[in-house]
Amino acid sequence: MDAREKRQGRFRLVIQVLAAALMNGYAAGFAGGKLFTGASKAICVPVLNCYSCPGALGACPIGSLQAVIGGRRYDFSFYVIGLVMLFGLVLGRVICGFLCPFGLVQDLLHRIPAPRLRVPRRLDRGLRRTKYAVLIVFVVLLPMLLTNRYGMGAPYFCKLICPAGMLEGAVPLLAMNESLRAGLGALFGWKTLVLAAVVVLSVVIHRPFCKYLCPLGALYGLFNRFALYRISVDGAKCTGCGKCSRVCPMDVDVTAEPNSAECIRCGKCAATCPTGAVKCGFGCGDKAKKEEKPAGIR
Repeated sequence: MDAREKRQGRFRLVIQVLAAALMNGYAAGFAGGKLFTGASKAICVPVLNCYSCPGALGACPIGSLQAVIGGRRYDFSFYVIGLVMLFGLVLGRVICGFLCPFGLVQDLLHRIPAPRLRVPRRLDRGLRRTKYAVLIVFVVLLPMLLTNRYGMGAPYFCKLICPAGMLEGAVPLLAMNESLRAGLGALFGWKTLVLAAVVVLSVVIHRPFCKYLCPLGALYGLFNRFALYRISVDGAKCTGCGKCSRVCPMDVDVTAEPNSAECIRCGKCAATCPTGAVKCGFGCGDKAKKEEKPAGIR
């Protein structure tokens, strides 16, 4: 790793830490085991960030969307979807790569020295579609269709899957409130297994939750091709060495599909490119540049 890669990595880590601190900055909540209830709690942050985290200063867009869909009137939250579309059109999955606290957790876990697991390409391709199924089934359909006698649905993604909510919300709250620990049941056991599985897999696979399960990442990924922040590959400079794709934590073929829905815009490809062919930024185009690529690049 050369000096440019190290600088880029340190810069990204600083942004990730600052973003996590900003969105979860209610220190009194962690100290006393109580949730922040100020006015900002009604505002959605752009990332998957548990509303029940003692330090959370805003609301999670996925949790908020489920709360509205699961209401008695089956409303559609134009506020949440509009906010996600705004962030998606401007940044795309830069939000995943630089701002998401649970993405930071996975990145740090992957720094632990351990053998790496390479998921077979065909299996990996199929698993990548799982996050879209999670979005459709657990975030939208189940809260809408599986309702109680009062016509209200549960936030099934938060309830059954979300490891970020377990780590950021349940664990610190249970640690500070003995009364909550007395009511633990099978659901807590299940969520503990989900969190443990994601933690273990994050050591051997880079960002498994982002790749395979995150519904918000699925939403933002839809905007990557249209977002103002883009990645471009200058075919006149590209030598086809493949370094950019080899360092990609999301296993994107950078030269073939620089604005893939899987790209989290971490910037490693640009920092690694020896000729400066890969660029990240606002207004970068990729279509015209692709036509200039050497014939040997796929």
